Amino acid sequence: MSSDDEPKAGEPITLDTLQHDILVPQIQAFLDATTDAQAREVYAALAASIEKLEVPPELAARLGAIVEVALTSGRIRKLFGPGAELSLNALFMKTPRGREIAQSLVELNKALATLKGQTVEQVIASQRSPGAYALTVKTSGCQVVIRFEQAGVRVESLEIDLG
Repeated sequence: MSSDDEPKAGEPITLDTLQHDILVPQIQAFLDATTDAQAREVYAALAASIEKLEVPPELAARLGAIVEVALTSGRIRKLFGPGAELSLNALFMKTPRGREIAQSLVELNKALATLKGQTVEQVIASQRSPGAYALTVKTSGCQVVIRFEQAGVRVESLEIDLG
């Protein structure tokens, strides 16, 4: 996605008609499932903004959470197919959580760039806790520990010049 397509912080997120058609029943399911008046109000506001194909910044995080649940459950691909899944993935990357994950990948790729041209001596995968894993890559000149968890991926540690 080009940076021109990405909303800046404080700007609304624009949806296309496919994203609208996918999200309307998802939001309705959340509305139907909750009895909490405050939550219903937020979902109703989100539904109204989806109808207008523009989600205001104050609802962007909620939109991201719903899109993330829909994607990780496999529900979108099953009900609407791979094109819909790709469309919602693109939408997710416009949300605060999607931008956060994209930034963590930029940082990870910077750390991995330090490995370029080095011979890998050791690669170890380990579990940090349920749902959290680490990958350690050691070369003669550095060691990077990459942590994978539900919140995303990040460099846990980077040691350079281990000699």
